Parts: sequence; C-alpha cells; structure tokens
Amino acid sequence: MDKMKALDAMAALAQETRLDVFRLLVQVGSPGLPAGEIGERLRVRQNTMSANLSVLAQAGLIRSSREGRSIRYFADMDGVKGLLGFLMENCCGGAPEVCQPVIAQLTCTC
Repeated sequence: MDKMKALDAMAALAQETRLDVFRLLVQVGSPGLPAGEIGERLRVRQNTMSANLSVLAQAGLIRSSREGRSIRYFADMDGVKGLLGFLMENCCGGAPEVCQPVIAQLTCTC
C-alpha cells in the first residue's frame, strides 16, 4: 500500500460511525452483513449508512456483493493487511522482538 492509500484508509476510519461499521464487519467475519442490518445494529439511518459504506469501500477497507435487492458488506482483509503492512513497514529497526507484542495482538485466535 502506498502512502496516499494509507492516508485514505486512516481518514475513513477517523469518523465514529465508519469506525463502528468497520469493526462490526471485522467482528462478523466472512458472512458479512446486509447494509440494512448494519444500519439497524448501529442505529444509523439508511442514507447516512450508505454514505459511510461508500467511503469505507473507496478506502479499500470493505467490499460488497449484491444479493438480489440487497447489498452485503464484508471487511476487505486484503485492504486491512495492506494498511497494517504499511504501518508496520520497516518496523523495529532490526529488532523483531520489539514488534512481537503487536504481532501477537493482531494474530487471530478464532
């Protein structure tokens, strides 16, 4: 991931509703959620949710799939990996043990 894309991703997450959406989609994992259900769970109106989903998608943090009249959203784990990789690039100055606690925190135990 390049610097501009990383800035877009961080800007997308720097808003409360978008951060909540992203965290919810990461939490539910591969099944994702329909847009309407995301809005219901977070108590956000449809037009507001649509705008926030669009920002997250443009930032490469979520992806979508149309299912009839509904759109299902998923965390884009490739985008997440890209952002984390950018943030951790050249980490630790040759001392990987310094980064180990961060890496352990990111490791999925599910």
